[in-house]
Amino acid sequence: MMTETVKPDTASDPGVLSTPTTAGRGSGRRLRGAIAHYLGTAIVSGRIQPGARLTGEVANSEALNVSRGAYREAVQVLTAKGLVASKPKDGTRVLPRSNWNLLDPMVLAWAFAGEPDPGFVRDLFELRAVVEPAVARMAAERRDKDDIRKMKRALTGMRRHTLATEAGRAADREFHDALLRAAHNEVMMSLAASITSAVNWTTIYKQRSRALPRDPVPDHVRVFDAIVEGDGEKAVKAMQTLVDLAHEDTTAAMEDDDHRRI
Repeated sequence: MMTETVKPDTASDPGVLSTPTTAGRGSGRRLRGAIAHYLGTAIVSGRIQPGARLTGEVANSEALNVSRGAYREAVQVLTAKGLVASKPKDGTRVLPRSNWNLLDPMVLAWAFAGEPDPGFVRDLFELRAVVEPAVARMAAERRDKDDIRKMKRALTGMRRHTLATEAGRAADREFHDALLRAAHNEVMMSLAASITSAVNWTTIYKQRSRALPRDPVPDHVRVFDAIVEGDGEKAVKAMQTLVDLAHEDTTAAMEDDDHRRI
């Protein structure tokens, strides 16, 4: 098994590694988050492989120019998300990918901090294709006036700001969250943070190097209209189309990135 010492390497990861040092002057929560982001991104991207052992907190805290306490707290964050585990006399090791909480919003953020794995992106959209059309059907059958009001308000924000802005993407997240709530299923609601995070990060990814190829707001409007009409089947089809088109756009963005690297 290899041992991994965190080493500042601004050539291979510009900007990220300076964050823990900069955050060291800020709050404890911000510092912990910066270190967890750096380590989490390194693990999820494969720069630190499953089975690798992180060296002790003394060496790594010195490498990152942070306190041992801050480093220890960041490792606890990774542990809670299933990325690492610590054992007496063996230290902290990166766990197999099957142990990771891949739907955790923070893990999703780490996955899209670099170049996301194509297989992982496919899996995310397969999950959305299973869950969201079913949710749309339930929303069409169970929505109330408050649900409709929240979705309509979110659509207004998406139109006003567009998904090229953080305000527009926030409205997009609000729309998908409101739609999940409109299903009035507590178990489905447990997926809300994961679904909205997946929507958010794929939308950001699609715009890294080019503008969105088309306006996705009309796709959302068709879902909303079907839910307002109470037409479950129409809502299913509209949501299936929305997810399929989003997947196509994300795949095209990934292919463009591959071509630029060639």
